This record gives sequence, structure tokens and C-alpha cells, in this order.
Amino acid sequence: MSTLLPPAGDAAAWHRRVLQLAVPVVLANLTQPLMTAVDTAVAGHLPDPAYLGGVALGGLLLNFVFWGFGFLRMGTTGLVAQAHGAGDTAALGATLARALLLAFGLGAALLLLRPLLLGTGLSLLGGSAEVQAHAADYAGARIWAAPFALGNYVVLGFLLGMQRVRAALVLQIWINIVNALAVFAYVYGPGLGVAGIGAATATADLLGFVAGALLLRRHLVLPAWSVLTERAALWRLVAINRDIFIRTICLLLGFAWFARAGAAQGDAVLAANALLLNFQTFMAYGLDGFAHAAEALAGSAVGARRRDLLLRTIRTTLVWSLGVAVVFSLAYALLGTAIIAVLTDQPAVRATASHYLPWVIVAPLVSAWGFLFDGIFIGATRTGALMRGMLLSLAGFALAVTTLPQHFGNHGLWMAFMVLMVLRGVTLALALPGLLDSLGRAAR
Repeated sequence: MSTLLPPAGDAAAWHRRVLQLAVPVVLANLTQPLMTAVDTAVAGHLPDPAYLGGVALGGLLLNFVFWGFGFLRMGTTGLVAQAHGAGDTAALGATLARALLLAFGLGAALLLLRPLLLGTGLSLLGGSAEVQAHAADYAGARIWAAPFALGNYVVLGFLLGMQRVRAALVLQIWINIVNALAVFAYVYGPGLGVAGIGAATATADLLGFVAGALLLRRHLVLPAWSVLTERAALWRLVAINRDIFIRTICLLLGFAWFARAGAAQGDAVLAANALLLNFQTFMAYGLDGFAHAAEALAGSAVGARRRDLLLRTIRTTLVWSLGVAVVFSLAYALLGTAIIAVLTDQPAVRATASHYLPWVIVAPLVSAWGFLFDGIFIGATRTGALMRGMLLSLAGFALAVTTLPQHFGNHGLWMAFMVLMVLRGVTLALALPGLLDSLGRAAR
């Protein structure tokens, strides 16, 4: 059994271990907005508003593209956690090498497709000619680090799978420090403007990967070519990443559909819904920590073929996830109106957002299940169930979003959003017995 898993019967030790894993991840998540904040602040002090618009537009495009490759992090975490739980050091090195090769291959493909990706993507996002030009400068500089940005997903996934969450936090802080220093150096030194902001983020991705490679240097041993290209292992890696990619695209489609349906109800509703989705993002920072803890612990339990440890993982992380969800719901109930006032000073948007605030008060309690079960199934690398559950959830959301708003307006749209969140949890909850039974059969 992995030394990183407490005894199944020691409930207190399990609660301590979950917090040890979750809290650094929450702190690392909270550093994520800092990079955007620095870029925005510097662009906001350039002489024309179009500079800020360009950074926002270019950042939106590349963040969307890179987030689509988030399967590199999630798939790596599950495979590494299982290999670590099984005590298979050879598999750890091979998994890391295969994942990095995949990341760099995809990064190279993005560079080859750079003109098409940036040209088409930015044109679809719209904006004035001047904003488009600045967005092209920003994205054109930043995208050169695509292989390293994707490689950082693999490094983060490996660290989480090994339960080295403090190292992951330090690495994230390092990337933010490099980005901040490089932004000021490039923009106020040689005066590179918006291109300098993009180059600074690229530099942070590059030096972040270098630091990550140093952290993982003892695992960065290239295995024999026959091991690296083993058909079964390669197919498993591709299948896992394919499933997670489809799941991610479905989730993106759900959020995009929600935004589009809100836009059809007028500018005030569109702005209010966008503002209220920030509450969902705030909540995600907290719940993601426990989902990541679930990934690492579930992966180790599955790797050790221990059904009892997987059950303990589910129960302990569920207690904390629901507890955090209750805290967020209470905070939104008590402070939601004040938070809205901070986020906007437009009276119409404030009034509209306050009218629909009850939905985001309920949202944490509804969303917590899906967040956590995502982590369990990613750690167990049962990504087929994850993909099928998300497809069913999107189908249920599609039915709800095409019917409920017609009768209940924006309340109906938020009802449809709750349907999406509920189905994410329910579909995976129904798949849990099969996962547990597979470990029970293996134990016998």
C-alpha cells in the first residue's frame, strides 16, 4: 500500500491528509488571477484603451485554447497516482515521458497552425481593427511558448499525482513572479507594448517549465523506445486524454450556450449573468482543491487495488466538499449583494444581478457533487464514465435550455444551468458502484 495513504480505519488521519492536499491547491488556484491582473494593470496604463482590449481579446483566445488541453494535467494525475499507489517507479518515469512527448507534440502542432489559429480565432471574437491588431501582437508573442505551457500541465499533473502539492504551489508562485517581473521589464524597458505583455507570459511559461523539470529531474529518465512506444500504454494514454477532452468540450459548450441564451434576453441580463458566473468561479477555487485531493487519493487507492481506501477517499473528500459548499452558500446569502456592488457600479446590472442572486446561493450545494466525482473518476482513470456522464449532462441541459427560458425567462435559464450541474453529479454517482465493484473483484 502507498505510504501516502493513511490506514482505512483512521478517520482523523484521512481528514488531515485531505486538508494537506487540498489547502495548497486552493492557494495555488488563488494565484491564477494574479497573472491576468498584472497583465491587465500594465495594459490599462498604456496610452489607448485599445491596448487593454487587445490583451483581453488575445488572452481570451489563448486561455480558451490552452484550457482545451487541460486533459494533459488530469490524465497525468490519474496515471501517476495509480503508478505511485502501486509502487511502480518504472511506470512513473514512462508515464511522465509519454505525457511530455504528447504535450510537446501538441504544442508544436499549435505553432504550425499559428497563422490559422490566431487569424480565425481573433476574427471570430470581433473587436475594432485596432483592438484586433493589438490582440494579434499579444497572442503572436505568447503562443511561441505553447509547448512549455502544455508541458506545465504535465508537470502539475505529475506533482499532484505524487501528492507533492506544496511543490505545485511553489511552482505556481514562481510562474507569477516571473510573469510580473518580465511584464515590467519588457514593457517599460525596450517598450515592446502589448507584444511585451504576451512575451512576458511566454517567458513565465518557459521558466516555469524549467523549474518544473528541475523538481522532477529524478523522474525525467527517458525509458527505452520499446517501453515508451508500448502500444497498450500509448492507447491508454490517448483514450484517457480523448475522453477528458470530449468532457471538457461539452462543459465549454454548456457555458457558451448559457452565455448566448442570456445575451438573447438583453444587455442587462447578459451582464448580470456574466457577473454572477464569477460567484461560480470563486466557488470553484475552493472546491477544486478537494477535487484534486480526491484525484490523488483515489488514484493511489486504485493503484493499490484497495476498495476500502477508495471508499474512505470518497467519504472524506465528500464531507469537506459539502462543508465548503455550505460555507460558500452562506457567504453568498449574507454578502452577495455587497459583492455585486463591488463588481459593478451600473445600477441596472446591480438590480438584475441581485434579482437572480438566489440561484448562485444554491449553486455551490448543487455543484459540489459533480466537482468531487470528477476528481474521483479522473484519479481512477475511469474517463469513459466521465465522458458519457458529461454527454448525458449536456443533452439534459440542451433540453432544459431550449424549453425553460421560454416559460420562465432568465429564471428558466438558471434552472437549466442547475440541471447541468445536477446531472454532472448524478451521472457519476450512478457509475460509482461499478468502479467500487471492479476493485472488489480485483481484491478477490
